[in-house]
Amino acid sequence: MKLFDPLHVSLWGKRQLTPPTPQKPFDEGLFFCNFLLLLYSLNMKKFRSLHFGISSILLFFACGHTSEKEAVSLTKQVEEAPNQKILIHEDGMTISTRFETPEGFNRVNPTTNSWAAYLQSLPLKTHGTKVLHFDGTLKSNTAAYCAVVDLSLHGNQNHQCADAIMRLRAEYLFEQKRYSEITFLFVSGKNFVYTDYLAGKTPTSANLWSYLEKVFAYASTLSLDKQLMSKDSKDLQIGDVFIKGGSPGHAVVVVDKCTDRNGAVKFMLAQSYMPAQDIQILVGDDGKSPWYNLDFGDYLYSAEYTFSKHQLKRF
Repeated sequence: MKLFDPLHVSLWGKRQLTPPTPQKPFDEGLFFCNFLLLLYSLNMKKFRSLHFGISSILLFFACGHTSEKEAVSLTKQVEEAPNQKILIHEDGMTISTRFETPEGFNRVNPTTNSWAAYLQSLPLKTHGTKVLHFDGTLKSNTAAYCAVVDLSLHGNQNHQCADAIMRLRAEYLFEQKRYSEITFLFVSGKNFVYTDYLAGKTPTSANLWSYLEKVFAYASTLSLDKQLMSKDSKDLQIGDVFIKGGSPGHAVVVVDKCTDRNGAVKFMLAQSYMPAQDIQILVGDDGKSPWYNLDFGDYLYSAEYTFSKHQLKRF
């Protein structure tokens, strides 16, 4: 069936030519408006200085084919177009290069070779990589994280929440050659010191891992909670730990922080979990970026666990 026949038969049986539907003239005003909206949505900062000039041109052209009221409305849409800052750089391969701070916030710059600087520089797997358990199976809750830390579990089934944090702390101290400071409390109450474990052997990454495998087996959130020192959540720093000792409990570590000129603070969290799995950067409280607001009230609702503000501790 034809959708349109330019010829039709009149009531008197004569064929008549139906006049073509008049085409709407090109609307320059709407064109310029859509053009500006596109620039703003792409966050093309170099075009912002041209805003008022182009807006004037927009009004000039709009008057020819739209009403003044419509033209003003279009210009207002341009002025109020959202200016979203890109928060994730997919090609970034560390925490500080993958994730941008929110608009108006600046990342803290810790001292070189500090615990905080080490965490900000943790290596990440390619953007979009999924978290795997120790046996290679996929973590089901893919909405809980936005990046995966590029550190192997070596198939260890005990590499869970507190274990991941102790592992990060030990590898940082090892990198700084502060071997005697690598010590963790077992659930039994024993302090297990790396240099004692070495018994005169040269420190290597291989014997550090064998030491950590014992830590994973005999330490937990219960013992780490006792080892760490409590602090006020208002003084949160990179490297601090939210921890609830228990069987099971849970623990997450602060791996980044940013502030604005008014003193507002946002922070980033990393965790492993049960069953043993890759260390991951958690999705923040907006459900999209990795940032959490420090002004979270009495309870911190992380992506997979809830902590009290009184459960913040430090090494």
